[in-house]
Amino acid sequence: MNGFEFRRSLEERLRAVAGEDAFWEAGHLLTYLEKNPGADLDKLLRRRCEGEPLQYVLGEWEFFGLPFVTDRRALIPRPDTELLCEIALSFLKGGERVLDLCCGSGCIGIALAKNRAIELVSADISLDALSLTGENASRNKVTLKTVQSDLFSGIEGAFDLIVSNPPYLSGPEMRHLERSLSFEPGIALDGGEDGLDFYRRIRCEYPSFLKKKGALLLEIGASQEKAVCELFEGAQCRYDYGNRPRAIIVRQYD
Repeated sequence: MNGFEFRRSLEERLRAVAGEDAFWEAGHLLTYLEKNPGADLDKLLRRRCEGEPLQYVLGEWEFFGLPFVTDRRALIPRPDTELLCEIALSFLKGGERVLDLCCGSGCIGIALAKNRAIELVSADISLDALSLTGENASRNKVTLKTVQSDLFSGIEGAFDLIVSNPPYLSGPEMRHLERSLSFEPGIALDGGEDGLDFYRRIRCEYPSFLKKKGALLLEIGASQEKAVCELFEGAQCRYDYGNRPRAIIVRQYD
């Protein structure tokens, strides 16, 4: 079987689970096999065809041009979240203290630290997520401090920038998860019945941890712009490249 035929066979095996993305996923699998010639292709395909996300199957994924370990300890880094990094970098010149709240894999904070000389604190309630953040920091040669914290409960001091992609799926969304999402940690997805529980808590707690002239950046779900902006006075919304509401910016002037 030549290379073209091999790729077509991969696509056919992936089509039932990946649909129109089968071509794209086959390309990622081929790249992975080139880097890992001893990998068990049948095992990889079996896991994927059982619904496990490709990013977990491969165990690595790129975010903001950087390599990240990906497994079920934390959410998969997604391209939509890169907008949060782009906005954050516009606030950072170097030397700032930054909190990556609900850090998961650590992808947001690590991406910022690779592009600016910052003091980074990465916090999550999940010890599994924090262990993954540590691995990804080492992989990308980034220095950070990890803190186990239920939002701000374990956080000390104030920050120039707080960035967070908190859980924001609603109860109905959690009860009707896509198959692939069911492999990701529910604690990182579940935002309460209306999806806003974490935004309400952040609204009550963040002012004590944000320096004057600092900024709070939050990722939101596509239908949450109005509700989250009503929670945070003076909030601005930024749209992603698909023209969907994606990030909320809150400035602290007092």
